Amino acid sequence: MTGRSIWINILAGIILALVLFFIFIFSLRLLTHHGQSKTVPQVIGKTFDEAKKALKDAGFEVEIQDSIYVDTAKPMRVLKQVPESDETVKVNRTVYLTINRSVPPMIDMPNLVGYSFRSAEMALKNSNLRVGDTTFKPDFAKNSVLEQRYNGKSIAPGTKVQMGSSITLVLGDGVGDKQIVVPDLVGLTFCQARDALAASGIGIGSIIGSGFSDTCSAFIYRQRPERMDEERRYNRIRSGQMIDVFLQADKPEVDSIGTAPGDEENQ
Repeated sequence: MTGRSIWINILAGIILALVLFFIFIFSLRLLTHHGQSKTVPQVIGKTFDEAKKALKDAGFEVEIQDSIYVDTAKPMRVLKQVPESDETVKVNRTVYLTINRSVPPMIDMPNLVGYSFRSAEMALKNSNLRVGDTTFKPDFAKNSVLEQRYNGKSIAPGTKVQMGSSITLVLGDGVGDKQIVVPDLVGLTFCQARDALAASGIGIGSIIGSGFSDTCSAFIYRQRPERMDEERRYNRIRSGQMIDVFLQADKPEVDSIGTAPGDEENQ
């Protein structure tokens, strides 16, 4: 083979390589739609079929990425799209959709008994449940959850309920259902009275008085309500209610009062 033939073959190989290279680049541009882009349409809030048609007509592929449940949204509506609307991307790119489920999932009912109303409200929200009606019954644990109900019946913790369900809470009204005779606090120190009342679930309301430096050791000379009414019958009080006390530095003289006639059995 002459030197001329070798150079002709080398030149032909270079030309062939360049031709193949340009064919590859041209094909790659066709396959990747280089330079061809479109704006992603807004499909959030549409049904899946509506969103799919709008995206297909705009030159995009569609795929459901996830399905979740949001009780405030209509079933089978688009909640999220990636890429977002008004983004400019290449044609034929896949748009991923998050769809609202048509049937809410079942979840475990939490245990709310003993919670304060605010804590129960937060626990329900964290469990994707809602507070329904609230009712009250006598109990000195004010605004504490005494019972949890679903569809009018008591529901035990761990019972399966639909996400987004409304739960009725039965709360304590802060007043016990059992009446007791108003205790006699006159002559006691403030701290003695406070401890005695706490044992019955009764609180101290207003504290009125002056002329002493230590409230704990100040004496009660008057209380409201008083132990007896004007007809010398015992007043009554419930757990959770309050007694106002009037304080002074010196211990008052205490009258000795017997039991009112006909009231012994009601103490």
